[in-house]
Amino acid sequence: MNFFKKIFSSEKKETLDKGLEKSKTSFFSKLSKAVAGKSKVDDEVLDNLEEILVASDVGVNTTLKIIERIEARVSRDKYLGTDELNGILREEIASLLSETNTGEATDFEIPANKKPYVIMVVGVNGVGKTTTIGKLAYQFKKAGHNVVLGAADTFRAAAIDQLQVWADRVGVPIVRQQMGSDPASVAFDTLQSAVSQNADVVIIDTAGRLHNKVNLMNELGKVKRVMQKVQEDAPHDVLLVLDGSTGQNAFEQAKQFTAATEVSCLAVTKLDGTAKGGVVIGISDQFQIPVKYIGVGEGIEDLQVFNKFEFVDSFFK
Repeated sequence: MNFFKKIFSSEKKETLDKGLEKSKTSFFSKLSKAVAGKSKVDDEVLDNLEEILVASDVGVNTTLKIIERIEARVSRDKYLGTDELNGILREEIASLLSETNTGEATDFEIPANKKPYVIMVVGVNGVGKTTTIGKLAYQFKKAGHNVVLGAADTFRAAAIDQLQVWADRVGVPIVRQQMGSDPASVAFDTLQSAVSQNADVVIIDTAGRLHNKVNLMNELGKVKRVMQKVQEDAPHDVLLVLDGSTGQNAFEQAKQFTAATEVSCLAVTKLDGTAKGGVVIGISDQFQIPVKYIGVGEGIEDLQVFNKFEFVDSFFK
C-alpha cells in the first residue's frame, strides 16, 4: 500500500509544505545532529531521537510508542542504517495517525443525510476559534453549501462582533443576540433559522472560558439539549479548536475540554508560525480524537481538511 499517494492539489500541498516549514526545519536540524557520525540506528540514536520527538511537542506517551515501533523494526531487520531512519519514522508516524484519523477527505464535504449539518465549536479564547469558524464558513460556502453562523459565545461582546465581521466578509447569515443572552437560546434560534432557510451547514460558536469546568459542562450540555428540540441528532460534530503554537498547553486544553463535553474532532491552528507542529501527532494519538482541520497560514484559504498522509509527507519532505 502506498501511504503517500498524491491526493492534494499542488496549490494546497504548497501551502501545507510552507505552513510546516518551521516545524520541519527545527526537527531535521536536530535529527541530523543526532545521527552525525553514526552509520546504524543504535541505542544512542534512539535515545537522541526520543529527546527530539519530546522537544518537538509530540508528547512523551506518543514518543514512546514511536520509539517502540522503531525498536521493533531494528530488532526484526537486525541492521538499520541511519540513512533509512527518515523513511522509517515517516512510515511509523503515518501508521500511528491512521489508527485515529480514518478516511482521506480532501475537501469540505458534509455528511449524507445530515441537513443541516451542525457543528458546535468549542475552545478557549485566543486559540483562533472565531477565525476558524469564519474560514470554515468560507470553505463550506465555496464548496457550494448554504451556511448559517450562530453567535452563542454571549459572554464577550467582542466574540459576537468578531463573528459578525466574518459573516459579513464571507457573505453568510448570522444569528446573534445581545451580550449576556442565554447561549442556548441563540443556538435554538440559529438552528430554527437554518431549517427555515433550508441551510446545509450550521456553525455555532460557544464561550471559551475554562475557569469553572462544571459551569462550562452545564452550559454546553444545555446548548446541545436545546438544539435537539429542533434537530434531534444535533450537533453532529463538536469541534475543539487548539492553538498548535502553544505545544504542551494544547494538550492540557484538550484534556479539559474532553472532560467537559464530548469532543468528536479537532482543529489545530497557527501551525505556520511555530516549530511545534509535532503537537498534531501527539494530540491525535493521545486523545484518540481525529484531527479534522489544520490552520497553516493567515489567509482565508489556509484552513485545510487534515489529511494524515499529506501532513506526514510535508513534515518529512
